[in-house]
Amino acid sequence: MTVAVGLDVGTTGVKALAVTPSGDIAARAEHGYPLSTPHPGWSEQDPEDWWRAAETALAEVSAGHDVVGIGLSGQMHGLVALDGSDRPLRPAILWNDQRTGAECKAIEAQVGLERLIELTGNRALPGFTAPKLLWLRHHEPDSYARISRICLPKDYVRLRLTGSWAIDVADASGTLLFDVAGRAWSREVVDALEIPEQWLPPALESPDVSGETATGIPVAAGAGDQQSAALGVGITGPGPASLVLGTSGVVFAALPEYRTDQRARVHVFCHAVPGAWEAMGVMLSAAGSLQWLHDTIAPDVPFDSLLTEAERWAPGVEGLLFLPYLQGERTPHADPDARGAFTGLHLRHDRGALVRAVLEGVAFGLRDSLDLLRDLGVEVTSARVSGGGARSQFWLEICASVLGLPIERTVVEEGSAFGAALLGAVAGGVFADVHQAVKATVRTHEVVEPNRDWQEVYADLRPRFRALYPALRAVDGAMVEP
Repeated sequence: MTVAVGLDVGTTGVKALAVTPSGDIAARAEHGYPLSTPHPGWSEQDPEDWWRAAETALAEVSAGHDVVGIGLSGQMHGLVALDGSDRPLRPAILWNDQRTGAECKAIEAQVGLERLIELTGNRALPGFTAPKLLWLRHHEPDSYARISRICLPKDYVRLRLTGSWAIDVADASGTLLFDVAGRAWSREVVDALEIPEQWLPPALESPDVSGETATGIPVAAGAGDQQSAALGVGITGPGPASLVLGTSGVVFAALPEYRTDQRARVHVFCHAVPGAWEAMGVMLSAAGSLQWLHDTIAPDVPFDSLLTEAERWAPGVEGLLFLPYLQGERTPHADPDARGAFTGLHLRHDRGALVRAVLEGVAFGLRDSLDLLRDLGVEVTSARVSGGGARSQFWLEICASVLGLPIERTVVEEGSAFGAALLGAVAGGVFADVHQAVKATVRTHEVVEPNRDWQEVYADLRPRFRALYPALRAVDGAMVEP
């Protein structure tokens, strides 16, 4: 059977899909690896763990099939520092590492916040790659001095798979070293931060062939996990948005043109579609908020039982609200010191009430992102959902009612690996471009419509939700204006 393979190098493991030209899944494989947290706020992995898992998963899904192309997707922003023999100098520093607060402030001061946003589409955040390089310079000068070149997580797998050193413009957009409008490395930012330009790999469009395996299979440049996931649910232009209800929450849409939010409350990156851009709002605790509540108050109760308890409460939960900022926030408040809260608690409120308040609070946070995307000129007609939270029909109805959009489920749920496979299919000549690939393979099978009665309740509650963050920030001295 002719297939294209998508490899998604995630934070917990590699997922691999073999996809036919009609969009059917011929084979799946997944292999995990550990995460290291040697100090509070640190998050690291051994790049060789990625390669071993990817090599095994690729072999499993390729067996018995004619693989015509391979696409790569992966966790964004991570720093892999390589020596002159392309060996990692130290463990990779990941996207969720929080050690670089001082370096972020230094970057914004050195480049200028307005100019940084204008060039890179973003402000300096601890997750991005550039602050990690500056941290190495300050704290591990011996390793920094031995750097020959750098790459991001999925690009290390590419290096081992093909011998090619490259990156795609979508993933490069999250390094804070990239001119997103110009789709090239920013000489201005690189010079201002004194980063040697020869350390940076060639930047290709996502479907471009970046190299070949030892057996001659073309490998697409690929994309970051969010861009690839959006491609996997069919987000190639105006119309639908991608809604991710994973540990974090994402609202992602294609931009009509390159445009940035002046306060960089949403991320603006190059899209996996050549010549196109995208914007996305990111909230750090979406399904993660529900996981926290479950683990804290009902660790032995199945999620389905908790959701059934929540359904007994009317929308708005008699005034109970949840602010989902459990580990700081990105959108709309770029504030690592933001904190979560329940407000409006009453003796009548039980466990089910807390659960419904969490589901609604996350939906309100996602609506903040949607509003910011619309401010950038995005016209959204529907949302296509992925992530673990998408399994709950009840939660999707809440989200549809808060967002005011129909929410569509796609047939294939593994968005990032599926999107990577589509890029591999274009690189392998199965499709002429990503638009043709999406049209041939992405299918929806269910639509969850907004509940009109709930919409009225949520419209009244949203101003109260939006007032919580500034009110709590004023009370807690740790919550300062970013």
